[in-house]
Amino acid sequence: MPNKKLIVRIAIPVPLRRTFDYCYPAAAKPVIGGRVLVPFGRQQLVGYVLDFPEETAIESGKLKSIVKVIDSQALIDQALFTLIRWSASYYQHPIGEVFSSCLPTLLNKGEPASLTPEYYWHITEQGIQAKPAKNAHKQQQILQLAKTHDGIIESQSLQATAFSQADLKKLAEKGWFERKAKTEESGAKIKINPSSLTLNKEQHSALARIYAAKDQFKAFLLDGVTASGKTEVYLRAIEQQLTADRQVLMLVPEIGLTPQTLRRFEQRFDCPIAMLHSGMTDKQRLNQWLKAKQGLTSIVIGTRSALFTPFKNLGLIIIDEEHDLSFKQQEGFRYSARDLALFRANQLDIPILLGSATPAMESQLNVAQGKFERLQLTQRAADAKPPHYKIFDVRQRHLNQGISEPLQQLMQQHLDNGNQCLVFLNRRGFAPSLLCHDCGWLAECNRCDRNMTLHQQQKRLHCHHCDRQVFIPKQCPSCQSEQLLPIGLGTERLEEALQQMFPSQVIARVDRDSTRKKDAMKEIVAQLNRGDIDIVVGTQMLAKGHHFPKLTLVAVIDVDGCLFSADYRATERTAQLLTQVAGRAGRGQDKGEVVIQSHHPDHPLLVNLFTQNYQQLSEQILQERQAAQLPPYSAQALLRANANQLEKPMAFLQQVANLLNQYSQISVFGPYPAPMIKRAGKMRGQLLLQAASKKELQQVLNACLETVENLKTAKSVRWSIDIDPQEVF
Repeated sequence: MPNKKLIVRIAIPVPLRRTFDYCYPAAAKPVIGGRVLVPFGRQQLVGYVLDFPEETAIESGKLKSIVKVIDSQALIDQALFTLIRWSASYYQHPIGEVFSSCLPTLLNKGEPASLTPEYYWHITEQGIQAKPAKNAHKQQQILQLAKTHDGIIESQSLQATAFSQADLKKLAEKGWFERKAKTEESGAKIKINPSSLTLNKEQHSALARIYAAKDQFKAFLLDGVTASGKTEVYLRAIEQQLTADRQVLMLVPEIGLTPQTLRRFEQRFDCPIAMLHSGMTDKQRLNQWLKAKQGLTSIVIGTRSALFTPFKNLGLIIIDEEHDLSFKQQEGFRYSARDLALFRANQLDIPILLGSATPAMESQLNVAQGKFERLQLTQRAADAKPPHYKIFDVRQRHLNQGISEPLQQLMQQHLDNGNQCLVFLNRRGFAPSLLCHDCGWLAECNRCDRNMTLHQQQKRLHCHHCDRQVFIPKQCPSCQSEQLLPIGLGTERLEEALQQMFPSQVIARVDRDSTRKKDAMKEIVAQLNRGDIDIVVGTQMLAKGHHFPKLTLVAVIDVDGCLFSADYRATERTAQLLTQVAGRAGRGQDKGEVVIQSHHPDHPLLVNLFTQNYQQLSEQILQERQAAQLPPYSAQALLRANANQLEKPMAFLQQVANLLNQYSQISVFGPYPAPMIKRAGKMRGQLLLQAASKKELQQVLNACLETVENLKTAKSVRWSIDIDPQEVF
C-alpha cells in the first residue's frame, strides 16, 4: 500500500472563491500562516498556507506538489490570520486575493520577510560649528532640525518636512553630516513630552472612560464638534498605552493628513513612529510592516490598509474621521477598515476609539443600541468660538465665476483684518465640460457616459472616471468651428478668477492635480500655517483634520448639486461635508464665518443644518431610514457585472435574480443598468440585495454564490459583489 500523501490547503491570489489542495514532502512541512511557491497552470504563484486537511477531493494522481516552502515560521500571527480569513468570508471575496491585498507587495512576490537596513544622518562636529550664509535658509533649517533631534535626522523626520535626502547629501559633501546605519532596539525607552494644554471637563471625562477600559474590548465614539480637542484626547490615550509598553494603531482617511499627524505625534512622543500609506515604496512598506510585527515601532499611523499591520503587543486602535468614505475600499477587495477595526479590537480584547465631528449613521445607531459608548465634546478647545453661518441667496444675482458680490466684499473684509479665506468647491479642473458654441458639440469621453473635464494648465481634456486624457482640440471635431467654450466651474478656473479679484493676495489651490507632486500638500499646509497664503481654493481634501489658526472665513461656492441626489445617503454626506469644511473657520482667537451660496436657500437640509446641530439632524435621518427600512436598519449587497455589450451583464444578473428570488429572507431589486452605464469601455449592470439582518444576507449568499460562479452566463462577464455598499455609482 503506497504511503498516504501529506496534504496542505492553500489560498492562491486568483479570482476564484475557493482554496487549493497540494501535497508536500514530509521533510519540508509548511507552516500555517506562511508562504509556499506552488505550480498553478503554466505559472508558479506564491500562496498562503491555511490548513492541513486529512483528505482531499482531488485524485491522488492529479495532486500536485508544492515547489518551495518560503517561510519556516508563520509570517502572520494567529489574530491577523483569523482577521484575514473572516474578512474574506464576510465580504464574499476570493480568499487568495484577500491575502494578497492585505499584505505588502514584496511578500506576495516571494521576497524574504526580513528588514532592509535603514540609515540616518548624524551631524558632525564641523556641522555643529557651521555658519551658513544668511540667505542659505534651507541649510539653516536643516541644521536647526538636527540640533533639536539630538543631532540626528531620520527618514521619517524628513517625511514630515519639506526637505529631501538630496538636501542632506549636499551637506554631507560639505562634511556637515555623515550617513550611518541604524540599529534597531526592541524595548527602547520611550520619552513623553508633557502637554502644555489644559483639558476641559469633557476631555477629562472622556479620558477617564478610555483609561478605565485599557485592558478590555470597548468601543468608544468620540463625538466632538470641530476644533473641540479630539486630537489631544487621542494623544493622552496613546500616552497611557506607551507607558504600559503597548503599541497603538491610528487610521486616518487621507494620505494628506499623515504628515501633519506624524508631526504632532513626534512633538509629543520620542519613540519609533511609522507611517503606512500607498504613497510609500514597496520596500518602505515592508520594512514598517516588519518593524511593527517585531515590536520595534510604538505607533503606526496609516490609511485603511494599515489595519492589516501585525503587532507584537497592540493596545489601542484609533480611527480619526470615522465617518469618512475613504475607509471603504471601492475596488477589488471591498472592505470597510472601520468595521474590520472593530472586529480586530474585539478579537484582541482592546479598546477602540472612533472620532468624528459628524459620526456615520451606523455609529450613531450603535450608540443607541448600547454597542458603542458616546464620549461628547460639545465645546471648542482653548476658548475658540463656533463660527457664524450665513446662507447667501444667489438667485437673480450676478456671479463672477461663481463668486457673488456680497461674498467678494466679505472676503475683502477678512483679508483686510489680516486673516485667511478658504473657498470650497468640490470639483477639480478648469471646467466640467467643453462646448462648441456653433454646433453644440460636447467633449465626451468615448469610453464613459460622461463629459471630459477641461484642465487648462495641463492643456488636456481628462476623464476622471477612466483616466483617459487627450489634448484640447483647436477646432470643433464636428463642425471645425474655433468657438470652443468652457462650461461650468472647477477649482482651476475659480483660482484664476480669484487672482483677478484679489491681485495683491497670495492664492493657492488644493486638489488632486495641484498636490500630485511629492510633498506638495505638506508644503501648502506649512505655508497656510505660517500665514504665507491668503486665500486657499480647495476640494474636500481640505475639509477634514486641518487646523489653520488664521483662517476665519469659509465660503462654499456650489452646494446645490448635492441637494437633489437620488442616493438616500446624500443628506448624510452633504451634512457631513458642510459641517467638516465649516469647521476649518475660526479655530484660533478670531471668530469665524461660514458662507454658503445657494439657489435654494430654503432647502430643508440647509435650514435644518443651521437651525439645529448635527446630532439632531442625525436623529432625524435615522428616523427616516428606519421608516424606509434602509441601512443601518437593514443589510445590503450589490452585485456588479460588466461586459462589452449591456445584454451580457443584464442576462447574467437576471439569472442571479431568478436564483435569489427563491429565498424569502431577502428582497431583490433589479437588474438595472448602472447609473453610469458605460465606464472604461465596459457596459455595466447592477443587482441590489436587501435583508432584514446581515446574518440573513450572509446565509443566502453562502448558499448560492458557488452556483452563481458556475452559471454559464458568468463566463461572459466580469462580476463582483459589494457587501455593505457605500456607493452605487
